[in-house]
Amino acid sequence: MWKWFVDFITSVPLWELALIFFARIIEVSMGTLRVIVINKGYRTLGVILAFFEVMLWVFVASRVITGIAEKPLKGIIYSFGFASGVYLGSRIESALALGKVLIQVITAKDLGATMATILRNQNLGVTALDAHGKDADKVLLMIYTNRKGKESVMNQIMAIDEKALIVSHDITTLQGGYIGKARGFIK
Repeated sequence: MWKWFVDFITSVPLWELALIFFARIIEVSMGTLRVIVINKGYRTLGVILAFFEVMLWVFVASRVITGIAEKPLKGIIYSFGFASGVYLGSRIESALALGKVLIQVITAKDLGATMATILRNQNLGVTALDAHGKDADKVLLMIYTNRKGKESVMNQIMAIDEKALIVSHDITTLQGGYIGKARGFIK
């Protein structure tokens, strides 16, 4: 029993397993980012990522498929690399936080004007609408910002009104209206 296990573990050189694992992580991370950047409208970057992703896949997959019946550990390491790549790719995308968001806030009428002024002073596009809640008049604020700064904006809103209802939506198209100079490029 132990001999079979040792033979199974040592059937493939460690350097080859490491190559398969780390190349797969890089390849899948690129694929995850490719899908996300294309959805955000960055087509050129998506095409470049696709080229390198498939090039890596061809070389890594061919290395694994060759002799997999005799050395199934390659397939297991390939699968672990895939799972790790999905995780890493999603973490990288979260750190990059590409794109824009629309943050909608429903707040008390008396706090809405203060909140809008504070956010507009940060060069954010803010639209205020009168709204009517179940028990009182409210204000609906629509705030356009970079996805990377979303948490900061939401924290500021909560500091002003901890009972505010906040909803965030990713934006794929934004055209016209007020766009502050500090907002970066628009997608």
